[in-house]
Amino acid sequence: MSTKMSAKLSWDNLLNKKRQRESISDTMTHRNEFDKDYDRIIYSSSLRRLQDKAQVFPLQENDFTRTRLTHSMEVASLGRSMAWNIGTWLLEEKKFKHFWEVKELASLVEVSCLVHDLGNPPFGHYGEDIIRNWFVKWFKSSAFNEIEDSYISKGFSPLNTQQKNDFRYFEGNAQAIRILTKLQFLNDQHGANFTYGTLATLMKYPWASDHEKAIKKEKFGYFYSEKQLYEDLHKEVGIGERRHPATYLLEAADDIAYLTADVEDGVKKGIVKWEEEYEKISNYLEEHYVSDYARLKKYRDQANENKVPNKNLVNVQNFKVAAQGIMIKAVIEVFKSRYDDIMSGTFEGGLLEASTARDLEKILKGISREYCYSDNEVITLELVGDRVISDLLDLFVDAVVNIDTKPKTRLKKEKLFHLISENFRHIQSLDSDGLPNIKFEELSLYNRLILITDFISGMTDSYAVSLHQKLLGVKLP
Repeated sequence: MSTKMSAKLSWDNLLNKKRQRESISDTMTHRNEFDKDYDRIIYSSSLRRLQDKAQVFPLQENDFTRTRLTHSMEVASLGRSMAWNIGTWLLEEKKFKHFWEVKELASLVEVSCLVHDLGNPPFGHYGEDIIRNWFVKWFKSSAFNEIEDSYISKGFSPLNTQQKNDFRYFEGNAQAIRILTKLQFLNDQHGANFTYGTLATLMKYPWASDHEKAIKKEKFGYFYSEKQLYEDLHKEVGIGERRHPATYLLEAADDIAYLTADVEDGVKKGIVKWEEEYEKISNYLEEHYVSDYARLKKYRDQANENKVPNKNLVNVQNFKVAAQGIMIKAVIEVFKSRYDDIMSGTFEGGLLEASTARDLEKILKGISREYCYSDNEVITLELVGDRVISDLLDLFVDAVVNIDTKPKTRLKKEKLFHLISENFRHIQSLDSDGLPNIKFEELSLYNRLILITDFISGMTDSYAVSLHQKLLGVKLP
């Protein structure tokens, strides 16, 4: 199927409410289909796991610094606000026919933002790098060649480029799609059975891992295992290799949330020298955002006069609110001014980097790089994560790819296999009709590797460390 760009995208298709399996309708007409997506995932184990996955600072014992869950909630709030603004404008411009579509857009963006990090492995984005680097080395090894040859001798096809690249460029975004459509198991092989509109919005990089864009950017939107889903999204939503317009709002909300929150968390932990940094920022604000500068000066003067405790934290929180307002307004302006480009698929890059707030974006990124990402605690814990994830991959890949018959619990490799989530193992047994007819010994090498990355990427930071310690004999079960 061709996925080349053609006509402009249509909101009738973009707000697509169809699901892989037809959903039983309810009598609560106040909920649109994207509200139902939200309600389906808010009680899920996949979302709850984000409370123990790092945003910037892994394995924190305090209750202030953000986790992936609190970050996702903040992104959802920002995204919903921007979507309401854009949706109201689209109604005024007669791009939307009814006010109900405004609400649908707000709900679509909100739920997409809430689940955008669902597929992130332990230890944040560094966890993605660890998985990628492990597989890059493994695919070059003699051990892999021997294993692949053994599968070929049993009648399996060798791994194709896309299948290998799924692991070489392992992508949390693609894993989130997989969780929502398969792994968050409810009743059948369709997972949480999200709407096509939400799934298309989540697919930030709507191309396969063997596409030239994926090779250049090391970013892609779906695994080989979800190839048919991508074809369905192209047919139903019409995105092809173009981003869903709501994806730009999701990405902007994510950027605005982490740019300000990382700095705030750094101040709370005593890492960021806020007074020094604000002195530099204030010159920029005074020149470009006079009213925001004046308001912040008023708040800072009040904090001094009233001898407010934790003055730096209060000041950075006030700055966060101002900075978010500046960036939100700038992003909305770009979306409106570049609307035709966005709808035709010719808009390149992100809304924030194309906006008048791009210099503020650079300033905030610079602070996080200088203080937060290079902090000794962060670096040390990331190195711990490297050892943990690499060792787990060593153990589970070696075990799972070398099982020839139905796994019992006698041999080491069989014991390791049985540590993998029974839910994930069950999903691999489902045939195209959703029936558990596929025996483990019939699984291809690709599907076995996917089973392992499903398991390891789904771990929380604490669980990964705990399991690692148990398997190495450091800690008893």
